[in-house]
Amino acid sequence: MKVAVFPGQGAQFVGMANTLREHGTRADELLAQADEVLGFPLSDTMTTGSEAELQQTRVTQPAIYVHSVVRAMLAADRLSPTAVAGHSLGEFSALAAVGALDFADGLRLVARRAEAMQAAGEANPGTMAAILGLDDSAVAEICDGVAGVVVAANYNCPGQLVISGEVDAVERAMAACTEAGAKRAIGLNVGGAFHSPLMEPARAELEAAIADTELRSPRAKIYQNVDALPHTDVDIIRRNLIAQLTAPVRWAASVERMIADGATDFVEVGGKGGVLRGLIRKIDRHAVVETLA
Repeated sequence: MKVAVFPGQGAQFVGMANTLREHGTRADELLAQADEVLGFPLSDTMTTGSEAELQQTRVTQPAIYVHSVVRAMLAADRLSPTAVAGHSLGEFSALAAVGALDFADGLRLVARRAEAMQAAGEANPGTMAAILGLDDSAVAEICDGVAGVVVAANYNCPGQLVISGEVDAVERAMAACTEAGAKRAIGLNVGGAFHSPLMEPARAELEAAIADTELRSPRAKIYQNVDALPHTDVDIIRRNLIAQLTAPVRWAASVERMIADGATDFVEVGGKGGVLRGLIRKIDRHAVVETLA
């Protein structure tokens, strides 16, 4: 079983459009289409924009989606996955790569999701932090015991869990995790407390955006973040995309399930390359992971 995996927020990089343009005029056409769909020159930001510009949620999410989906389209003749999965935002890229979302429709959806999440982050300021070298259960228990809003957000791989919530609560949780024996607690430069209750204000807009978007049965099953299970039913996929907004990303469990189901080869598509490869290899050191960056 060959699985294509797609990165989420954090996979952006300066000059990311240039790696697409190396593949010829088809990439230029798709970048131009993205600009037309969005009504602003995203491709310029993806070509010459600064790191700070690329870190704005309203820019980051469409940029990563475009980079990942275009890269998948350019490699369609050799990709042909049996299954797909995406890390958070990457689920939308994965769905476009297997025909469940039209490229332009998916971009509109991602743009609305990004705007809603950025607005939620501005209304309810929050942050995220990576906790390294502490059992998931210990981190989750610490979050439960800290005053304020802080939750386990990304179960990335053994020994790496990202927490999310109010700034003060995250800082208290970081300190408590360090005291409990974590090797490191690293604050992340993000635009909000993603996959936490602080994203709840974005739910209505996301639900409306998903309802407005045509979603077709995917050509390959998608393992979704919310339940780490494979799906092809459109209604279930829709519900999981909405739930993902405030639910944790169960990436480690998703990879373990894919391997249990027979996954032998992984291809990481898009982004700066290597982020998901590193996580997958930490989940199973025998996994074969190729990168199409």
